[in-house]
Amino acid sequence: MKFQFKNIAIAIAATLALTSCSNDDDNSSNTNELTGLTKFQEISNETHTIELYSTKVGGLEQGYNDITVRLKNNASNQYITNASISWTPKMHMMSMTHSCPNSSIIKNSNTETTYSGYIVFQMPENDTEYWDLTFNYIIDGISYLATDVISVPASEKRTINTFTGTDGIKYIVAFVNPTEPKVAVNDFVAGIWKMENMMSFPVVDNYTLKIDPRMPSMGNHSSPNNLDAIQTTSGGLYNGKLSLTMTGYWKINLQLLNQDNEVLKGEEISETLESSSIYFEIEF
Repeated sequence: MKFQFKNIAIAIAATLALTSCSNDDDNSSNTNELTGLTKFQEISNETHTIELYSTKVGGLEQGYNDITVRLKNNASNQYITNASISWTPKMHMMSMTHSCPNSSIIKNSNTETTYSGYIVFQMPENDTEYWDLTFNYIIDGISYLATDVISVPASEKRTINTFTGTDGIKYIVAFVNPTEPKVAVNDFVAGIWKMENMMSFPVVDNYTLKIDPRMPSMGNHSSPNNLDAIQTTSGGLYNGKLSLTMTGYWKINLQLLNQDNEVLKGEEISETLESSSIYFEIEF
């Protein structure tokens, strides 16, 4: 009898241990999915809560923003793993309403509960004009909607340029990387979009973004081994190389060229011209 009770006790202890490990693993998995991310807002309806995460501690800002999304069922407190999600950012101005460049939202292949995309806010909020973000999503064939106001303050440095090219098209050129520049040849990433109408901003394909980094406080000197940004995948971002030879304030002068290598905007730096009309700023 003692032997039987001993076996039962061992079995119960093993079951409890396995249950505990399973719960710990689930919590660890959810935590690992958010490594390097900070939650900056929640948008809710009666059924779900949409959690918004960013690699930036302060949340969103004017310019390019990578955003990670999770959906939680309010009743069960469980995260959704099989949603189809889209979003619409919208700027409410005094005289008009418009959207901005943004990507599709895709499920992250190495996680169970996170989805990601980007939004490029070409202008910041102010006292009378604001952004909101609407989510349309489908779970198990049922459609849902959630929307709320979001905060988009101005960026400290110039990371986005909005202009009309010599071809009469309105373009948006945004800085993406490096977010942590180093004294080295950095991977340089930017995005180029055009405005089809107030709500549509598709990616521009097969252009060239020429770069010329300069230090205005140091005789406006440049740097060696820079590579202009070009597109490697249709519909994707533009990649180049940015050489930063010392710490401090840098102005990355830009020229946008079309498929025929015609300059649509921006000027070449010379002894008489110290800055292009379109540029990015970095200080580190």
